[in-house]
Amino acid sequence: MNMNTITPRPDCAARAWVHGALALLEQEATRSADTHLLRLDFPGFPGIPFYFKDESVHPTGSLKHRLARSLYLYALCNGRLRPGQAVVDASSGSTAISEAWFARLLGLPFVAVMPACTAPAKIEAVLALGGRCELTEAGICTQARAREIADEGACFLDQFGLAERATDWRGNNNIAESIIEQLAREPHPQPAWIVCGAGTGGTSATIGRYLRYRGLPTRLCVAEPAGGSFAVGWRDRDPRAVASRATLVEGIGRPKAEPGFVFDVVDAVVEIEDVDSIAAMRLLESVLGRRYGGSSGTNLAACMHLAQAMQAHGETGSIITLLCDRGERYAETLFDDAWLAAHGIDPVRSQAQLSSRLLAT
Repeated sequence: MNMNTITPRPDCAARAWVHGALALLEQEATRSADTHLLRLDFPGFPGIPFYFKDESVHPTGSLKHRLARSLYLYALCNGRLRPGQAVVDASSGSTAISEAWFARLLGLPFVAVMPACTAPAKIEAVLALGGRCELTEAGICTQARAREIADEGACFLDQFGLAERATDWRGNNNIAESIIEQLAREPHPQPAWIVCGAGTGGTSATIGRYLRYRGLPTRLCVAEPAGGSFAVGWRDRDPRAVASRATLVEGIGRPKAEPGFVFDVVDAVVEIEDVDSIAAMRLLESVLGRRYGGSSGTNLAACMHLAQAMQAHGETGSIITLLCDRGERYAETLFDDAWLAAHGIDPVRSQAQLSSRLLAT
C-alpha cells in the first residue's frame, strides 16, 4: 500500500523564536502585576461608592497595554507573527503606544497608521519607543492603509477586528476578573454597575461576557460620546451603524460600528456631550490629584448619571469605572483652553455643575 510521506516543515528556528517571544510576554505580565482600584465616597451620592480602576499606571500609560499584549499573544499563537517581521496597526494613539512598546520588547519594527489629528504627545511617544508613524488626513481610512502595509509583508495586529476575540474573557487576569477579585472584601463585592467606553469593543465585550460567565447580577453600561456609533448601533442592534456626529474625545465614539462591538452583552448606553466629558475629566484631576484623558471623563459623567438614577429609586451599591489613560497626553488639546475655545468648547459651567452634584456643595 502506498503511503504519502509527510515532510515536516523546517521551522524549528521560527518555533523557538515564538516560544521565546511568548516567554518575554509572560515575564512582562508578571512584572507589570495589576492596576489599582481606587475608592471614592462622594457626599452627593451617599451609599453609592465609586471605584476607579486606574489603567493609566500600566508601563505604557493606558488600558490599551492589556489589549496590545493580547494582540501579540494572539498573533504569535496563530502563527501570524514571524522573527524580524514588521508589525502594523491602525490607532488613534494609545494602542499604538502600547504596541510600539511590545514591538521593542520583541525586537520587531512597528508602524502606526494614525489620523493626522492625533494628539502630538501620543505621536511623540510612539516615535520615542522606536516606532514609525504614518499620519492620514481626514477621509482616509487608517485601517485600509494598515492593510496595504500588511500586504507588503507586515503583520497586521488589527485591534478593531480582533480585540474582542484576542482577549480571554473567561479569566487569565482579564480586566473583569481583576475588578471582581479586588472587590472581594468591599461592602458591595458584586457591583451594581461597571461602566466603560467602547473603542474597539474589546473591553465591553470582555466585561459583559465575564459577568454572564460568572453568573453575576452586575450590569454593564457603555459610556459613549453623544451620537457615537456604539450608541446608534446598540439601540437598533445594527452592526453597520454610523455615528451621527464626531467627537473630540479620542479612542471612543467611533465613526462606524467596529467588528468587536458586541451589543447583546451591554445593559445600558449613556451618551455624554463632549463639554461634559471634558468637564468631568478636569473634575477628576481635582478629586484624584492626577490628570486623566477625555474618555475617563466620559466614564465619570456616565457614572454620575447612573448614580442619580439609583438614588431616585432608593438603591444603594457600588459603581465601577475605568481611568483609561494619562492626561499628560492631552496637554495640547483637551487641557488647553485656547484649543478648546477654537473647537467651541467652554467646560467651566459644566464642571461647576458636576462638581456641585458630586460633592454636594
